[in-house]
Amino acid sequence: MRSDLLAEYRDLRLKTVKNDTVRKDLLRIRRILVVVSKEWGIYLPHGNPVDMITVPAQSKRGRDRRLEGDEEQRLLLEAKEYGGEIASIIIIAIETGMRRGEIVALRWENINRIKRTAKLLDTKNGEDRTIPLSKRALKLLDSLPHNINGKVFSMRGDSITRAFERCCKRVNIEDLRFHDLRHEATSRFFEMGFNIMEVSSITGHKDLAMLKRYWTSQILLDTFNS
Repeated sequence: MRSDLLAEYRDLRLKTVKNDTVRKDLLRIRRILVVVSKEWGIYLPHGNPVDMITVPAQSKRGRDRRLEGDEEQRLLLEAKEYGGEIASIIIIAIETGMRRGEIVALRWENINRIKRTAKLLDTKNGEDRTIPLSKRALKLLDSLPHNINGKVFSMRGDSITRAFERCCKRVNIEDLRFHDLRHEATSRFFEMGFNIMEVSSITGHKDLAMLKRYWTSQILLDTFNS
């Protein structure tokens, strides 16, 4: 793997997807090569090739897409019609702010019905995280059958994305991604009155600047409505 090949890959990808997507792709490749070099002992004669090319800059403005109007109701009705677990997964995402991978990895043994919490192990940030479960989330979990493998949901991550996209398309909901449900949940936590550190402990955001975006939006909304 050479830097010129990665540069060619970058330029081709930029023709079809946004800067942030290409940036994430390249940084993911970089992390893989760090493991290859440091932990597997594979010698990279010219160093990490990602370090030799220009990685697209991170967008200053993050996505702020939220559910609008009756989109949640329409989406859930279609998801239930679609069948399988997708409707339940959408609700859990909205109620908890969990990432897609965290939902896929969720196990019954890590749900504490008495404390009304779910423990997420070895999350994206490399740490365990305990999140509160709302009444709506608990009611949903109580209605689900228990899989023999101990996982709450059996769907794979890519299957969740495809099912979600199909449901959105069928009810004409545009520019909504599954990850936007995490944004929706985060915004709702602030609307409930949680402060920025409390929300950080729930969502696992390490970059408080990212969370400040939601917090600032809520402050402005509260000021406008007062």
